[in-house]
Amino acid sequence: MFSSHFYFYLLDRKSTKTRKTYLYKLNKIVFTALDNFKAAIVILDTNIKHNVAMSITYIHIHNSSVIKTIYAINITSTKADLFAIRYSLNQASHLANIEYIVVITNSIHVAKIIFNLSIYSYQIQTLAIFLEIRKFFKRNHHTSLKFWDCPSQDKWLLYDIINKETKKFNLSLIFSYKSSWDFTQKDKCDKILNKWKIMFQALNNKERNFLELLDNNLNIIELTYSKGRSWLKYFGHSNLLCTRATRAIVNHTPISEYHLRFFL
Repeated sequence: MFSSHFYFYLLDRKSTKTRKTYLYKLNKIVFTALDNFKAAIVILDTNIKHNVAMSITYIHIHNSSVIKTIYAINITSTKADLFAIRYSLNQASHLANIEYIVVITNSIHVAKIIFNLSIYSYQIQTLAIFLEIRKFFKRNHHTSLKFWDCPSQDKWLLYDIINKETKKFNLSLIFSYKSSWDFTQKDKCDKILNKWKIMFQALNNKERNFLELLDNNLNIIELTYSKGRSWLKYFGHSNLLCTRATRAIVNHTPISEYHLRFFL
């Protein structure tokens, strides 16, 4: 859906000649956009320092002051990039008359995650960004969103300014690392899993209505929420296969709302 509205421009980082041509095109795109009152240029960069992800975004608009936003969060760099993309797109798309947005980033691989909702660990951020983009695209058929790759080593002027700023910005942790969002999430998930294991062991119908999965060494596969979980990563590519696997494991058929949600 809306595939004709968004584009990704990747730089061939091995070819010097291609690199020069690419940067020339990037300059031309930016200068053209800055002369267009319906365009917004979003430049963003993220840097990790003292376990804190620092993201800075600049939004350049025709005949307007630069909109600068700073984010400092206790999360991974990928999530920080998604966070910065999410809120910069939210800002740019809500500006009056904007129909054309250019995002320039050193993390083009992260930007591509937005349109891949199957990556479970980033679904909260990607879904929020996707819904925001969909609203933007539905305004009219002229709206477009372009992502341009911009490696920091090329020192492209506008990106180099923001890249140096993120590296110079020094922020001390207010809370210890164990107060970070990732650690808090892990701690809560571990408590939920332990509680579930205790309750599950007390169920009388466990052996009759629950299929225990074994690994290659015939050990029972433990519950986990990381790295694609214990078994879902093997079935998650197919809604129908996942449904059948769920039914085999729990002896229960997902129906009604489940069918509507996953289009079964």
